[in-house]
Amino acid sequence: MLASVAPVAAIQHAPPLQRFLSRGESPTVAYRALRHLEASNAHFGAKGSMDVWTEFDEQHGLRYEIVAEDGSGYIRKHVLLAALEGEQKMWSAHEPQRASVTPDNYSFDEAHPAPEGLESVGIKPRRKDVLLVQGAIFIEPDDGELRRIEGTLSKAPSFWTRRVEIVRRYDKIAGVRVPISIESVAHVLIAGRSTFSMTYQYETINGQRVGAPKPASGTPPSAPID
Repeated sequence: MLASVAPVAAIQHAPPLQRFLSRGESPTVAYRALRHLEASNAHFGAKGSMDVWTEFDEQHGLRYEIVAEDGSGYIRKHVLLAALEGEQKMWSAHEPQRASVTPDNYSFDEAHPAPEGLESVGIKPRRKDVLLVQGAIFIEPDDGELRRIEGTLSKAPSFWTRRVEIVRRYDKIAGVRVPISIESVAHVLIAGRSTFSMTYQYETINGQRVGAPKPASGTPPSAPID
């Protein structure tokens, strides 16, 4: 874990990348959030979606409750539910540090101006890992706050999946950085192009109420998942 040891004045005048790195790893955040998950495959004309309440804290890890779902049972089970179960296992195994954007996991290029007033920094994983991305991070130039990660997974999740393009977006809510959306496009043998997205609406963060999300009206989770 990185430690911020530079004086405040020095950090304020540091380049954007140094400001980002001086923040160190983000602290673990306890939250309750409503997530909406969608996935589709054009080749087979299949798509599915879920609304899921998720809760996380260090003591209990990630818990989830599906409150609405629609579409292909195969996609719901093998893509959407699999994504939640994979995240749950990662937290149970205490592996989130594997995905952290730190010098332990990445080498960094110089920062360059990017759209939306952000700075773009190229990142290269130090090892092949399905949690690491080869691409770029986009940070605020004034304080080094992370806004987005874009690129391709440095290791394919399976033999059948040859390439995965991913965009992760972040925002600062209740004083802490949290993910607000994930989008990916996977190129799969036989199946072709498949898309996945997940958005977060937060109800509480570290015990502070920040919103009042409600699931979209739809089918309750009673339809069979084959």
